[in-house]
Amino acid sequence: MQHETEIEVRYHETDGQGIVHHSIYFQYFELARVEMLKSIGHNYADLERDGIHLVVHSISCRYHLSAKFGDVLRIATTVERATTARIDHSYRVLRDDALVAEGKSTIACVNSDGIVQRIPDFLQSKP
Repeated sequence: MQHETEIEVRYHETDGQGIVHHSIYFQYFELARVEMLKSIGHNYADLERDGIHLVVHSISCRYHLSAKFGDVLRIATTVERATTARIDHSYRVLRDDALVAEGKSTIACVNSDGIVQRIPDFLQSKP
């Protein structure tokens, strides 16, 4: 599964040099995951009400170019693998066709008590 989301860099996401702070890319990745979920007809808030919580197990980012206030960034998100209890995503953050950053995350599915549980069938890889 793949999905793309666009975001315009906001002023408060930049540092003293006017460049997007490195920590903001993790927020962009989260936004991209939520938008991907919406694109297949599911709302994260509804999942949480049903006791399904998708939590970050691990996340990383490599930075290639700077992004600045007002830049329009495209976040291409790919589900690399989904198993019974986790989802591996990759991300490419692009300004036009230039690669700004790339990342990976592993998301685990837990219940309201934090116990690992099976992810819903609609999020699992099909054979």
